[in-house]
Amino acid sequence: MSAESKASPHVNSKAFDAKATIDPSKAMVPAVARVNERRVERGFWPKIRRVASRIPFADDALSVWFCARDPDTPTRAKALMMAGLAYFVLPTDAIPDVLAVVGFTDDAAVFAALMAVVGRNLRPKHKLEAQKVLRHMAREGD
Repeated sequence: MSAESKASPHVNSKAFDAKATIDPSKAMVPAVARVNERRVERGFWPKIRRVASRIPFADDALSVWFCARDPDTPTRAKALMMAGLAYFVLPTDAIPDVLAVVGFTDDAAVFAALMAVVGRNLRPKHKLEAQKVLRHMAREGD
């Protein structure tokens, strides 16, 4: 199926250019940010508790969560962080998390990209809080 034959007016529109840089103002739509925030509020802690011991980026995920909840973090950075966290908690994603070994590679890639874009907003207090939670989870698992 070519782009010309797709039914979506957004794909067929002359305004859509798949190779163009995404306009950050469109990526931070308040309604989308609210949906992501609700999704993360419901799903982050149950998922991180289930998978923290199996994923190498658990500390990054927790650091991002604490940073996104910090009132000192800029709104744009929070919106991007919530988008990354929302992808992490989605039950369906590009590579299903139930697949051994490769299931979390797409999530890891999202966090790597997220860290490159908004990582400068992470403070030592966010990383320390993440490490504290991981230590607590490890003790609970014993």
